[in-house]
Amino acid sequence: MIIDDVNTRDEIIKQNQRLVQNLNTQRHTVSGIRQLISEITGQKIDESIRIALPFYTDYGRNIKLGKRVNISCFVTMRDLGGIIILDDVQIGPGVVLDTVTYPENPQKREQPQGKGIKIEKNALIEPKAVIMPGVIIGENSIVKAGAIVEEDVPANTIAAGNPAKVIKKLKK
Repeated sequence: MIIDDVNTRDEIIKQNQRLVQNLNTQRHTVSGIRQLISEITGQKIDESIRIALPFYTDYGRNIKLGKRVNISCFVTMRDLGGIIILDDVQIGPGVVLDTVTYPENPQKREQPQGKGIKIEKNALIEPKAVIMPGVIIGENSIVKAGAIVEEDVPANTIAAGNPAKVIKKLKK
C-alpha cells in the first residue's frame, strides 16, 4: 500500500519515527517488541517472528512479514515501495532493504519513487548485504555477506559480490 497523499505519508512517517525511537531506546519484553512492530507495520506480528534490536524503518506500513522470519540486529528497511518477506526467511545483521529510488532529473528528486522488494520462502540474507529497489530474492536462495543486489536472484542459487552475481546453484 503506497500512499500518494504527501500529508498522510508525512504523518505516518512522523508516527513511525516516534515508534522506532521508542523501540530502540527503551527496554521491552518480547511481546512488547512484537506489539511495537505491529504498530509500525500496521499488521499483527506472528509469535513465530523474531526481530533483534535495533531495527530501523522509515515508513513501516509497507512491510509484510510471513511466519518464522528471523531478523537480526541493525537491519534497515526503507519500505516506501513495499517489502514482502515470506515464511522462514533469515536476515543477518546490518542488512539494508531499500525500496526507494529517485528520478535522474535533479529537478524531480524531491519525489522519491518506490519499487518493491520480495524475499521468497526460506531465503537467507547474510550480514551487511544490500538489497536494492525492485529486486526479488528467490526461494531457498542465499545472498552472501556484503553483496549489493541490483538484480533478481533466482531460486535455489547463491549470489555474491558487488554487484551481486549468481556464483552457485544449490542442489534441491
